[in-house]
Amino acid sequence: MILKDHPNLRTRLDDAFLHHDRALHLLLNYHASRKAWPEVFQDLKPSTVKHVLDLGFLTVQPRPDPHGRYILCLRPGKWKPNDYPFVDNIRAIYLTLEKLIQPEETQVNGIVILVDYTGVGFSQASNPGPLLAKKVVGILQDGFPIRIKAVNIINEPRIFKGIFAIIKPFLKEKMAERYVLHGSDLASLHRVVPHSVLPQEYGGVAGRLDMSAWSRTLLEAEEEFVVEFCQPDPLEGVILPDSMLFEGEQAGAHGEDSFRHLRSQLYYCY
Repeated sequence: MILKDHPNLRTRLDDAFLHHDRALHLLLNYHASRKAWPEVFQDLKPSTVKHVLDLGFLTVQPRPDPHGRYILCLRPGKWKPNDYPFVDNIRAIYLTLEKLIQPEETQVNGIVILVDYTGVGFSQASNPGPLLAKKVVGILQDGFPIRIKAVNIINEPRIFKGIFAIIKPFLKEKMAERYVLHGSDLASLHRVVPHSVLPQEYGGVAGRLDMSAWSRTLLEAEEEFVVEFCQPDPLEGVILPDSMLFEGEQAGAHGEDSFRHLRSQLYYCY
């Protein structure tokens, strides 16, 4: 593959990561998203989101489920708008996904997301807004090499219908079908996530929910994130059409022309 001859492009280049033009399109979006959203990607390293980790906003269960999928637990109710900007939560999530995607098994098996909406009120629900929701969904669907196999929502308040109404228009049909609402019915959750890998808080037998272990994992990887995100942008000088950002598959001849043009620039630069 041509990209393997260009070591300045700081990304995985193994066959599992790159698979013909579809993977190249993902790769371009992956780097384009960094360029288009500096609030998230500038100086992105674990020490800059330590306050998010200390708050217990997210963690990853230590053992995968029987399908080899690690479980990313999010607790948005822990965040209050006056604490810090919402974008810091996005930074912490992105660093977590970057760390999770390192093993090839995770690239193949994907992950499961568990979102506990306990404590979420109107102030949290209304904060992200449609534009931010579109950017986040766009990165996860079209700009990041991870397979999200399911998004399990528990303890969602009535207002969640409003939250999901903001997110749903930006979800592809297949992804929207992977959102499962369980309410407070843990038996429903256990039908899709075995209690053997869930913490006691969610009716599982895998011990108490430990927020500190994953925090240590990220903070101990500080230097590798400095190398990844705190160096000059590898796409500096490459013109990135708006159609390439967060929009998924291209439609029509104009989209295909833009893709070919951007691909040629990437090959030229590297």
